[in-house]
Amino acid sequence: MRTALFVTCINDVLYPGTGQAAVKLLRRLGVEVEFPMAQSCCGQMHCNTGYRADTAKLARHFVKVLGDYDRIIMPSASCGQAPREFYMKAAEATGDSKLALDTQRILPKIREITEFITDDLGIHDTGAYFPHRVAYHPTCHSLRIQRIGERPLMLLRAVRGIDLVELPNATECCGFGGTFSVKNGAVSGAMNGDKAQHVRESGADVLTAVDNSCLMNIGGRLAKDRTAVRSMHLIEILARTQADGPIGPMPGVPVVAAGVAS
Repeated sequence: MRTALFVTCINDVLYPGTGQAAVKLLRRLGVEVEFPMAQSCCGQMHCNTGYRADTAKLARHFVKVLGDYDRIIMPSASCGQAPREFYMKAAEATGDSKLALDTQRILPKIREITEFITDDLGIHDTGAYFPHRVAYHPTCHSLRIQRIGERPLMLLRAVRGIDLVELPNATECCGFGGTFSVKNGAVSGAMNGDKAQHVRESGADVLTAVDNSCLMNIGGRLAKDRTAVRSMHLIEILARTQADGPIGPMPGVPVVAAGVAS
């Protein structure tokens, strides 16, 4: 089966290590994955902001570039939502019956990466090694839209050396929400402040999630507060093996213990 990796804009531009980790992990699990160079934005933020015609344009491009693949893997529940929820709305808003048919055809091929590993491959132990204290943040799109449930935690629990700690009020939104954080900065900032406080309360060294957008938001607040907690996409954790060893300290951030910087 031909498998494509849709890496997403934010990973391509800001977090290329996540895409590299996804390829490394999938190959280790026996999946040969291709990276179509013509891929572009999924169109989620366009549709969220009301630009249905622009969303339709990006949806058509998505189908053109990825439609011939048997499986389309996404390391993002947020971007995985766009084809599943928005493309049909964009097709209806623009009267594009062909896009509607193409969307129906391509939807069964789209898989969020933890969903693909656990459900399609039937793998719950990826052979990962990560000797660090980790808290998992279930992002809104993964929890409420994609409904991937316990899959990420199932994979994390099988990681060797990991100390998986509970994140207080884990299901609360971090306040990012794409353009929401721009248009409603004060509310978003307050929500993010609460989330960052919960991360500190967890005692985690690493915060992980399936969406780098949320990790960027929370990680930015943690860095601003001079908190030595690293934000790291879940796939980057699952891709690591004992040969990689432990990760180093956060560059440029002092280690904080019991509220005292050293």
